[in-house]
Amino acid sequence: MLRKRMTGALALIVMSCLMLAACAGQAKEETTKKTHAVTHEAGTTNVPDNPKRIVALEFSFVDALDELGIEPVGIAQENKDDVSGLLGKKISFTEVGTRQQPNLEVISSLKPDLIIGDFNRHKGIYKQLQQIAPTIILKSRNATYQENIASFKSIAEAVGQTDQMEQRLKLHDKRLAVAKQKVDPDDQRKIMVGVFRSDSLTAHGETSFDGELLEKLGIDNAITKTAEPTVTITLEQIVKWDPDVIFMAEADPKLLNEWKKNPLWNQITAVKKGEVYEVNRDLWTRYRGLDAAEQIVDEAIQLLYPKKP
Repeated sequence: MLRKRMTGALALIVMSCLMLAACAGQAKEETTKKTHAVTHEAGTTNVPDNPKRIVALEFSFVDALDELGIEPVGIAQENKDDVSGLLGKKISFTEVGTRQQPNLEVISSLKPDLIIGDFNRHKGIYKQLQQIAPTIILKSRNATYQENIASFKSIAEAVGQTDQMEQRLKLHDKRLAVAKQKVDPDDQRKIMVGVFRSDSLTAHGETSFDGELLEKLGIDNAITKTAEPTVTITLEQIVKWDPDVIFMAEADPKLLNEWKKNPLWNQITAVKKGEVYEVNRDLWTRYRGLDAAEQIVDEAIQLLYPKKP
């Protein structure tokens, strides 16, 4: 009888220990699963309070995370040196396909706890991404400068770095204010940012990322009142808008040589005055982050006012 009582007591002790361990494990699991709601372009998503394994499907999101001291585990890119060119340094990450066609299988294999997708490119696969991990959809491609700033704020909210975000935006505003002082308020020149491909020209208007950014500094855009931030235009339309300055974000020789043979090309004010400048396409049209914005501003001012210190 005594042995049975001792055995029963021992069993009770073991069961109690197991229950305590289970409760402790459950409490730990609940702690790690704490989330907060983030509102984005596709709805509202409960995101882990401190996501550690993040997949970024657009360059500006990679830049935003870098500004907040975070390296994504997965990034979509087209070329091997896209991310190193964007950040100015090499980081360790797994390629998850291209921005146009992310590889869902590779993304899933990384076991992310947050995915950041682009509204323009990835809204159609939002539900599939959500099945892999909590996903937020933000504006970047074909979005305005202010919309990209709003996306930076949403990313900071998602990863719990709002204080660092506010500090970085203050620095950004300060740098733009300094740059604006270098812009001549009496300068009447209007600029156009154009991507000259082999078969077409895409112009970035006043509501594009770079167009709105430069407008903020008092550098006006010749391409106005367009249905979209970027538009495909003809040589005849360029003549009609007649920019005083052209920033060529890509200069495919085929189209450019063809247009240079056309008398209309020489009617454009920018061409007549020799103010057609080649600029880096990646920087001016693909990156769309805070650092890229500041570099665009610096380069534009250097080209527009070469004699100013």
